[in-house]
Amino acid sequence: MKALIKVGYGCNDHCSFCHTLDVRHIDAEASEVHAKIERAKQLGHSMVVLSGGEPTIRPELVRWAEHVARLGMDFGLVTNGRMLSYPALTERLMERRLRYVYLSLHGGTAKVHDLMVRSEAFEQTFGAVAVLSGRGLDFTVNCVITRHNVAHLRGVVDAVAPYPDVRIKFSMVEPKGGGEKLFEHLMPRVSLVADRVKDAIDHAASLGVVERVTHGAIPLCLMQGYEDRFDDLKTHRFATMIEVGEPDFYPVDDLNKVQPEETCRGCSLSGPCPGLYRGYDAVFGHEELTPLRDRPRSNSFNYVFDGLVTADAPEGRCVLREGGVTPWEPGRHLFVQNGARVARFFADSRDFSDAEMRALKLERGQVYLDVSRKDAPDDFTTDLRPLVRSALCDGCPERGACTGLFEPRLEEDVFGRDDARVRALLETIEGDVLDVGCGEGRYGEVLSARIEAGAIRYAAFDPEPSRIEAVRARHPEADVWVGTDADWRPDPDGLDHVLALRSWNHLPDPAAFVRKAARALRSGGELTVVDDSAFGLARTRPHAARAEGSSAAFEHYRNDTAADATHHFDVATWEQLAVHDVGPGTSTLWMLRYRRR
Repeated sequence: MKALIKVGYGCNDHCSFCHTLDVRHIDAEASEVHAKIERAKQLGHSMVVLSGGEPTIRPELVRWAEHVARLGMDFGLVTNGRMLSYPALTERLMERRLRYVYLSLHGGTAKVHDLMVRSEAFEQTFGAVAVLSGRGLDFTVNCVITRHNVAHLRGVVDAVAPYPDVRIKFSMVEPKGGGEKLFEHLMPRVSLVADRVKDAIDHAASLGVVERVTHGAIPLCLMQGYEDRFDDLKTHRFATMIEVGEPDFYPVDDLNKVQPEETCRGCSLSGPCPGLYRGYDAVFGHEELTPLRDRPRSNSFNYVFDGLVTADAPEGRCVLREGGVTPWEPGRHLFVQNGARVARFFADSRDFSDAEMRALKLERGQVYLDVSRKDAPDDFTTDLRPLVRSALCDGCPERGACTGLFEPRLEEDVFGRDDARVRALLETIEGDVLDVGCGEGRYGEVLSARIEAGAIRYAAFDPEPSRIEAVRARHPEADVWVGTDADWRPDPDGLDHVLALRSWNHLPDPAAFVRKAARALRSGGELTVVDDSAFGLARTRPHAARAEGSSAAFEHYRNDTAADATHHFDVATWEQLAVHDVGPGTSTLWMLRYRRR
């Protein structure tokens, strides 16, 4: 994993969109950078990447590279490349483990590039591509897109295509620094950027180099068919970064972007999608976005064992706080203490966004130790053990910024307790009942008892024929059929209960389902919704690898909690009877009960 160190903000280019336009006079002391390189080693990073401003204009550059190599790490640069057009300097850096270069090239010709950087720089920058190519580097050319080059992206592809080891990335300009100050002058509409980037990728395909072209900072709903071309700091394996003057590293995250709730709620792409830059959304809004809700997504992710922090944690003291809390990503890192042993886990999944992971872990407490050997746990009560915040976190002044210390509750059966609430409710239902997505029959025993007692007249549907056959074999008198909620054509006022027991998040259109349920229920009839929220599993590396190699398909369209599901119920039609949502101390299971008015 890489650590990104900003060495200063001075530069030999003058890009109008520069993030650090207002602080170009600030540079870090050499000793500050030296100490940060040592801290990166202490944090376990395998590479240090220097950035700025422009790191290659610093006279200490070679000494810093040498220090990185001496500590056993690889060296990298985020650069405009002008100094690297000198072969002698590049050779010296290669000897000191230069392995990664992220080079800014904003046009395929001098006319376009030099306009973007406000310097006569193209000859040197593009010359560096020739000097660096063929050296076995992890090498990406990054093109920032503004109003001034958005029509000229094919030229970048044409210029770089002859170099077979060089990737091309097209990045939406960020409204930060110069991008904020000159917003109206620089900022293109994101939908236009998406169209022009797709055109450039198609052009790359015509040249046979499409696998080398990626995009970043563009919402994925605008890049349909090109989602797999997404690229960002995380795909480049950056874990932390540090600005000039900051006391410690901070995790790389996407919190400078937003997925607007009113538009993006329930989008199938919300996990991997970067969203919109917040500054863009504040000015232009998000009407250009076209969320997708018809693709299944994962309902869980793995925290993979990353190493033993200590086997001798001092009693009553937090090793995480003592070692510094800011470098660890609050949602993606997981520290688990069991006795005197503290282990670190990390989740690099793109199935969930940073914000989703933080909410799942820190707000709802839905992280578990997987004690089974199964690819997918199928009996949560026996397979999973809750992980809860340590008592050491109570009252800690760092709690709000910290990833937290967690401990297993090996004997606590939160799943059985919450499941019992559902069973107790089902034991009381009477009348005409429809079970939507009757599935694997988790509550079949309870419902069978009600059928046999004559308390309910049971009907059900499910898209899987084998499940319907199993229900029909148990209860031949029941009205059951193969189908989906889209096939359901309810008779008005015909039911006393509609049950959606662990099927809600499988419904492509929950709003339409709720409307149908309102039509089907008699006045005073009840709709009961039970489902699981998303969760994270702490696993060993081999266990996680087996699970992620499984052929099991995603079945959930969303990962709603009870709070999410309530948005589909209008108070004029429905009276809320009960809500049991997920949170610290609960299982993944949530329940809603509504009565039709």
